[in-house]
Amino acid sequence: MRVVAAGVNRADLMQRAGNYPGAAAVADLGLEVSGVVVSVGDGAGDDLLGRGVCALLPGGGYAEYVAVRAAHLAPVPAGVSIVDAGGLMEATATVWSNLYMPGKLEPGSWLLVHGGASGIGATAVQIAAAHGVRVATTVGSPDKAGFVEGLGAELVIDHRRQDFADELRDRGIRPAVVLDIVGADYLQRNLQVLGRGGRLVVIGHQSGAKAPIDLEPLLRNNLTLTGSGLRMRPDHEKDQIIADLVQHVWPLYESGAIVPTTHAVLPLERAADAHRLLEQSHHRGKVLLLADPDLPPPPGSRR
Repeated sequence: MRVVAAGVNRADLMQRAGNYPGAAAVADLGLEVSGVVVSVGDGAGDDLLGRGVCALLPGGGYAEYVAVRAAHLAPVPAGVSIVDAGGLMEATATVWSNLYMPGKLEPGSWLLVHGGASGIGATAVQIAAAHGVRVATTVGSPDKAGFVEGLGAELVIDHRRQDFADELRDRGIRPAVVLDIVGADYLQRNLQVLGRGGRLVVIGHQSGAKAPIDLEPLLRNNLTLTGSGLRMRPDHEKDQIIADLVQHVWPLYESGAIVPTTHAVLPLERAADAHRLLEQSHHRGKVLLLADPDLPPPPGSRR
């Protein structure tokens, strides 16, 4: 496919720093793209040619062209621009596979999302709220608080001024699931706030990967602690995740129930500036790299 836009993710920053090795066959950066199919191999139908698509990659998305497993493509949702689609796959696949594929979050239950203004956080807030789940989230500034409230978060906690565990306890909120990108510093408090039978899903460790753990709340409240990465999943699991996204999440984009959250679009040659935005946490939602600003959009999409 010819790339129009590529999503920038913290995994790219980690890989650049040598802390997140690239896939064996693809060492370059970039885990998600949007663009147009220009050639197909054996087993892929010619009907894909010329289509506007978004794709999940093992790497190499910071490019003009990429080769993609056909099952890792999805059509650009109707009403979503082909540029915005460059930031859909990584966040939606991470959120859906961790919140809904292991078991449904029941409407009316609480979800705690750490880093609610991040690309993954903003997606998690919207998907959960669209399914009737009550969302609490942590953010680092008042403007980010307003941003996530607009996406459907019911309780927003400024982690620079408030302790999330105290805030939840004072309100009698016991989340069914905690989606965590922070890691070590939040581990024990995450276990303490969960309701009975709750689940802690760790998808990042920005504060560190090692922490002591008190197992008592884990045992007393019958909790589940899981870790999850997307890139290292086998292809057949990614096939199923993407099929689920098209069936369950794409209609939410097409109806307007959830929206892309593109914060900035920079040309590909300014990838370093895009990384700085994420490193400084100045973004709200997704940061994208524009690989081909002159490519005409395919029929049915907008730019």
